Formats: sequence, C-alpha cells, structure tokens
Amino acid sequence: MNSTSYRHATHSVTTDIPARMDRLPWSRLHWAILLALGVTWVLDGLEVTLKGAVSSVLQEPESLGFTSSQIGMIASFYIAGAVVGALIFGYLTDRFGRRIFFFVTLGVYLVGAMLTAFSWDLTSFIVFRFITGLGIGGEYAAINSTIDEMMPARVRGQTALAVNGSYWAGAALGSLSTIVLLDTAYFSVDVGWRIGFFVGAALGVIVLFMRRHLPEGPRWLVTHDRLDEAEKVMRGLEDRVSRETGEELSDIDADDRIKIHPQRSFSLAAILKAMFRTHLKRSLLALTLMASQAFLYNAIFFTYALVLSNFFDVPSGQTGLYLLPFAIGNFLGALLLGRLFDTFGRRVMIGGTYTISALILLVTGYMFAQGMLGAITLTILWSVIFFFASAAASSAYLTVSEIFPLETRALAIALFYSIGTATGGILSPWIFGMLIDTGSAWNVFYGYAFAATVMIAAALCEAFIGIDAEQASLESVASPLSSAENA
Repeated sequence: MNSTSYRHATHSVTTDIPARMDRLPWSRLHWAILLALGVTWVLDGLEVTLKGAVSSVLQEPESLGFTSSQIGMIASFYIAGAVVGALIFGYLTDRFGRRIFFFVTLGVYLVGAMLTAFSWDLTSFIVFRFITGLGIGGEYAAINSTIDEMMPARVRGQTALAVNGSYWAGAALGSLSTIVLLDTAYFSVDVGWRIGFFVGAALGVIVLFMRRHLPEGPRWLVTHDRLDEAEKVMRGLEDRVSRETGEELSDIDADDRIKIHPQRSFSLAAILKAMFRTHLKRSLLALTLMASQAFLYNAIFFTYALVLSNFFDVPSGQTGLYLLPFAIGNFLGALLLGRLFDTFGRRVMIGGTYTISALILLVTGYMFAQGMLGAITLTILWSVIFFFASAAASSAYLTVSEIFPLETRALAIALFYSIGTATGGILSPWIFGMLIDTGSAWNVFYGYAFAATVMIAAALCEAFIGIDAEQASLESVASPLSSAENA
C-alpha cells in the first residue's frame, strides 16, 4: 500500500486517503462503527415515542394536567433545542473534529432525558426537553457526517438510511414499553412515564463506553493538516480490515489521489460562502428536503396520540400500541428501500418516496375527514405512508451530508437541519395541537393537505436539481475546500 500523502514546498498535499477509505471491503469494523453511532438513534426513537405515547397521560389530572396545545408546545421546544444544538455542535464538530463530540452531544442528551423523568410542571418539562433536544441536534451533525466519511462509497446510501431508520427500532421498543409503563395495574398514572424516561437515559450510558474505541475520521484529519495522525489511523483501519476479512488490500491508482492544501481551521466566512454562493442550488435542495420532511414528521408523530384520544376515544394507556405499526412501517421502509438508493439512484428514489408518501397522505386525510376511518384503519394507512416517508426523511440527511465539502459537512447538516426544522418542524406540533383542539376533523385534514403539498414540492425540487451521488466518492460529489481547485 502506498503512503497517504506527499508534501510540496507550497504546503500542498497529494493524498489517497479518500480512495483508500472507499476501497475497504465490508468488515466487522464497519458494523462496529454503525452500532456505536447508530444505537443513539434507537434510544432517541424509544424516548421520543414514549413522549408521544404519554401525551394523553400527561393530560390526566392525576399527572401533570397539560392541554393538547401545551403538549404541542413541549414538542416544539424539544425541536427548538435540537435546532440550537445542531448549530452549536455542528460548527464545533467541523472545527475540532468528530470524535470528541460523540461523547459531548450524547452526554447532554442523556442529562436532558434523565431530568425529564423528574419534571414537576410545564416549565420544568419544557426546559428538560429543550436540553434533550440540544444533545440530539448535536448528534445529528456529528454522527451523520462521520458515517458518510467512514463508509465505502458503494454502500453509503443504504448504510446512512439504515442508521437513520434504526430510530424506528427504538420507536417500536418505546411503543411496546407503554403496555407496561402506562398500565395502572403496574404503575400509577404519574409514575410509569417517568420510569420510561429514566430507564432510556440509563441505557444510553452504555453507548458512551461503546464509542471509546472509535477513531477520528482520516478524511477530517488530512484536510485539517494532521497528516501523520491521518496516516496512522488509516493504516490501523486497513490492518484491522485485512485481519477481519483475510483480504490483501490493493494499491491505489495515481489517478485516484487528490491534491489539497490542508489548514488547521477554516473560517466561518469560507464555509458559508461554499454553501450559499458556490453551492447555492444545493443549498436550496437541502433546505427543501429538510423542511418538508420535518413538517410531516413533527406534525403527525408528536400529535397522533391526541388524534386517537380526541377523535376515536382510545384510552390514554393504549395509545402507545397504535404507534407500534408506525414504528414498524418506518423501520422497514428505511431498511428495505435503502439499497435502491445505491442502485436506482438518489434522484429517482428521493423524488419517488416523497411523492408516494404525499399522495397517500392526501387520500388518507380526506378519508379521515369524511369519517370513513377508524383508529385501526387510520393507523394502518399511516404505517403505509411512513414506509415511504421514512426513506424520504432519511435521504434528506444523506443528501445534505453528501453534497457539501468535507470541511463544511457537519455544519451543513446542522444548518439545514436547523433551518428546515425551524421552518417545518417547530410550529407544526403546536399548530396541529390547536387544530385537534377545535374538534374538527376537517381542520386537521387541512393540516395534512399542507404537509402533502410541501412533500410534493420537495419531490419536484429533487427532480430538477438533485445530485446523482450514488456510488461516487464524497470528494467527486463535492470537492473539499482544501482541494487544489478550490484553494
């Protein structure tokens, strides 16, 4: 194998690290990375689903006695925290490296989740959910950027979708846990939901230990002028993969090397210029995909328990069971459709999943408003919608993490997650909570129709300005800021 880089007098470097990362055969190393990073999504899914399932329980006088509007407001503050956390930790992750923030962001998230278990009124619940959101927003930036940089290009799409889809495995566990936690035969109304939040946070401590052996990303190291460390980490990864697979790794062709001008840090002005001047169309694409899926998910998922309670008289202790098919549909969609994003391609699959989920949503919303559906049939149709919508939502994160330069990747994820979520997610649970409070199914349908409209708009945006990034190296999709052509 060739040495990774060659210095010149002008401090330019010719590196083969990206090509060496992409040519690695799949091994236990890749599974370990996915498990250590992706398991957070499982815990997040468990915790957020529990919050959605206990929404009606939190309205009970014996509990905290919240109204539907207050439940929606709590969800909005959680999302606001995620927006702020993504921006702060996204910038820091690009500036100081991915690895350290694997621990910082997860630590903040766990503290917030554990404190939620001890909430005593609306203000405390809002504050603790905001803290939880800070951590999970930072996780989005650090983890998605790392997974894309560490996975081989040929399977980058399906692994990214599988990791983001693992959220719904946690959601299924959260839904099942409510069978016991919300059953007053086992726990009182005001105790079961607290135990759920506490246990979920306690389990997350295990994840901190799972991450302790993860290295810093070689791609990040070489662009930030830590060349010797990048080569040491890269050789360690290659030796491990060779041992695990029994394969001898081939040398890298000279044509696969890239020339860069590494820097210790990159100015915020240079990063923002790359996103909003050099790649303006890509920024529009990223914003549209993020905002549309954020509106759909945050509006529907955070308020479905309220729909069940207010329109179908489903007992508060049973609403979690109806979220189980939701979770299964979401998980299977991201898992089963993920491979197609690497074969049929990004443009076809992203546009298709956004469009299909929007059309089914329109039909389902109309049938709901007409009184044609019961709690079970509505849940079945939502599960079908989310089979496609989960792949669409995950592809939004995949798109943002692929189409911008490496030096801006975490901040790009954070920025467009934040803008998209602020645009489509912060107010949507609050708005839908108020629509549900009106008691009119038609008012709720109008909200569904708007969500479908923005999903179709995103599909059209992908069709016209989407990037065909399937099986291509990250550096060919977006040249690093430190590359010779950009420098």
